[in-house]
Amino acid sequence: MKQRVDAEIKRLSNILIKEQNSDGSWSYPFESGISTDCYMIILLRSLEINDEEIIQALSRRILSKQEKNGAWKLFYDEDEGNLTATVEAYYALLYSGYVKKTDPNIRLARQFILKNGGQKNIHMFAKFMLALTGQYKWPRHFPVPIEMILLPLSFPVNFFDFSMAARVNLTPILIAADNRFCLKTKRSPDLSDLCLNRGDDDWDDREFYHLRSIFSPIQHGIKSLLGFSRELHEIALKRAEQYMLQRIESDGTFYSYFSSTFLMIFALMARGYPKQHPIITKAVQGLKSFRTTINNEIHIQYTTATVWNTALISYSLQEAGVSPSSVTIQKANQYLLSRQHYAYGDWAIHNPNTLPGGWGFSDINTMNPDVDDTTASLRSLRSTAVKNPKDRQAWDRAIQWIISIQNDDGGWAAFEKNKDKSFLAWLPVEGGETMVLDPSTADLTGRTLEFLCHFTQLNKDHPLIKRGVKWLLQHQKKDGSWYGRWGICYVYGTWAAVTGLISANVRKNHPSIQNAKKWLYNIQNRDGGWGESCKSDIQKKYVPLKKSTRTHTAWAIDALISIENQETPELKRGISFLLETSEKTDWTTTYPKGQGFPGGFYIHYHSYEYLFPLLALSHYKKKFC
Repeated sequence: MKQRVDAEIKRLSNILIKEQNSDGSWSYPFESGISTDCYMIILLRSLEINDEEIIQALSRRILSKQEKNGAWKLFYDEDEGNLTATVEAYYALLYSGYVKKTDPNIRLARQFILKNGGQKNIHMFAKFMLALTGQYKWPRHFPVPIEMILLPLSFPVNFFDFSMAARVNLTPILIAADNRFCLKTKRSPDLSDLCLNRGDDDWDDREFYHLRSIFSPIQHGIKSLLGFSRELHEIALKRAEQYMLQRIESDGTFYSYFSSTFLMIFALMARGYPKQHPIITKAVQGLKSFRTTINNEIHIQYTTATVWNTALISYSLQEAGVSPSSVTIQKANQYLLSRQHYAYGDWAIHNPNTLPGGWGFSDINTMNPDVDDTTASLRSLRSTAVKNPKDRQAWDRAIQWIISIQNDDGGWAAFEKNKDKSFLAWLPVEGGETMVLDPSTADLTGRTLEFLCHFTQLNKDHPLIKRGVKWLLQHQKKDGSWYGRWGICYVYGTWAAVTGLISANVRKNHPSIQNAKKWLYNIQNRDGGWGESCKSDIQKKYVPLKKSTRTHTAWAIDALISIENQETPELKRGISFLLETSEKTDWTTTYPKGQGFPGGFYIHYHSYEYLFPLLALSHYKKKFC
C-alpha cells in the first residue's frame, strides 16, 4: 500500500507542478454551468456588440449541454432539468441568431418550459434579467425603496445589513427598476410563446408580499427620518450609482463578479450612460477576460479562482513533501504576496479598527477579501513568513484581520462581520438566507480554527478559540454532520468542522467527534468512497449521490485521519478507492463540488480532483505509513 500511495502522491504532485503558470499561480477553470454563457450572449446582443466569434462559440457550448428531453441541468442528477437554466438557454440561443424556433432541439426546450409552468416560474433574478431586456414587465411598485441606501448604520435595518452579494446585485436592480429601464434591439427574440396565460410576463403581487411586509415599516421610517422628495430621491440614485463606480476593479468589473457587472451595465444605461461609454466598454472587456477553454469549448466564468487555486495547491504540495524553498513554492508564494489586500473595502464598515490584510478569491480582486482565501494563502506562506521580515509583516497583518472579523456569535463568515439579521432571510429570494445574509458557517469556522491552532502561536485556550469551538459544537446536526456553505455540502462541512475541532484540542472521544465519525462511516459507499448530491444544498439535508467522487472521498478520509489513532478497514477502503480511480474520468469527475447559491449556481473546481486527493493521501502517509 505504501508504494502505491507514494506513487499516487508523486503523480498528482507532478501534474500540479506542470500546470503552474509562469507567474507562480494556477488558473484552473471556475466552471459554473451555462448561465454566464447565456447572459454573455444576451449582453453582447443587447449592446449590439456583434462579436460573432464568441457568440457562436458560446452557442455551441450551450447546445452541447442540452439534455435529450430539451432541458438544461445544473447538475447531473437534477431530475428532469432546471426550468430557469432552460429559459436562459432558450433566450440566449434565439438571441444569438444561430438557432431558430423551428429547430427540433429548441422546440423540445419550449415543451419542457411550458410543461413546467412557463417563464412565470423561473427564479426572481432571471426575471430581472428578462425585465432589463424587455422580455418581462417591471413591477409597478418596487417594494424596496432606493432611499434605503441613505439610511444611517444606526437604523434598525440599513443597506449594509445586507450581505455583500445582496448589495452588489440589488443596487443596480434598484437603479434600473426606478425608471423601469429596458433595452430591446431589432434582434430581440419574442418570448411570448413561453407564457401559458395572459399576464405571465408580469409580476404577481404575491411574489412581493413578504418584501412589502418587511419594507413597509422601513418606508415609513425613511419618510419620518428623511422625508420623500424628488431631490432626496435623486440623491439616493446618485449614491447608488457611486456605490457601483467606487467598487469597479482594474479590469472594469464591478466587484470582480459576472452578475453584478452585467447588472451594473444596465443600471448605468438607466442613469443615462450611452452604450459606448468607456466604463461600459471596459466592463464588457472585463467580462470577456473571464473567458476560459474547457474541452475545446469557450466558457465565461463567473469570476476567476486564481488565488484560491494557488493557495490550496501550494499548501497541498507542501503537505506532500515539496520543499518550501523549491522554485514551485517560492513562485506561488510571491504570487500570493502580490495579491494581499491593502485597500479598505465594505468589510471595514462593521470592522473599522483593523488594517486591511486579507486575500480575495480572484486574480483581480483588491477590495473584497474573504476568510477562507486568507487562511488558505497563509497556509502556503507559513514557512516563508518565518524567514523574511517583510513576509512576516504581511503574515501578522493577515492574522490580525482574521481575528478581528470573527462574529460576535463565535463563528466566522465568508466576507464580513455580523451579517446575520435572521429576519432578512425571509425575503422571497431563492436561497434567501444564502443570498441576503453572510452568517457564521461550519466550513469557515472549522477551517479558521484549524489554521489558527495548527499554524500560529495562538494559545488553544484563547477565548476566541473557545468561542469558535462552542459555535461548532452548538451547530452540529442531529445526525452528527455539519452543513458546509461553500462546498457540497455535509461531507464538506463535517470535514472542516472535525479537523478544526481536533486542532483546537477537542478530545477525539468527545461525543461530537464520535457522532461525526459514525455519520461518515455510515454514509460510506460499497466501493469505499463517498459522494454527495447537490440536492443536499436545496433540501438542507444529506442526499447521497449514489456514486463516489474523488473529492468527497478525500474530504471524508482527511476528517477520519484526524480522528483515528489507528488505520481502520473503512479508511483503508477509502484510500484504495482513491488509488484505483487515479485516472478516472466520467460525470463524477466534473460533478460540482462547490456552490454559489442554492438551487441556482454550482461550481466544478477543476483543481479539486488533484489537490484534495493529494492532501488526503499525504496526511494518510504521515500518520499510518
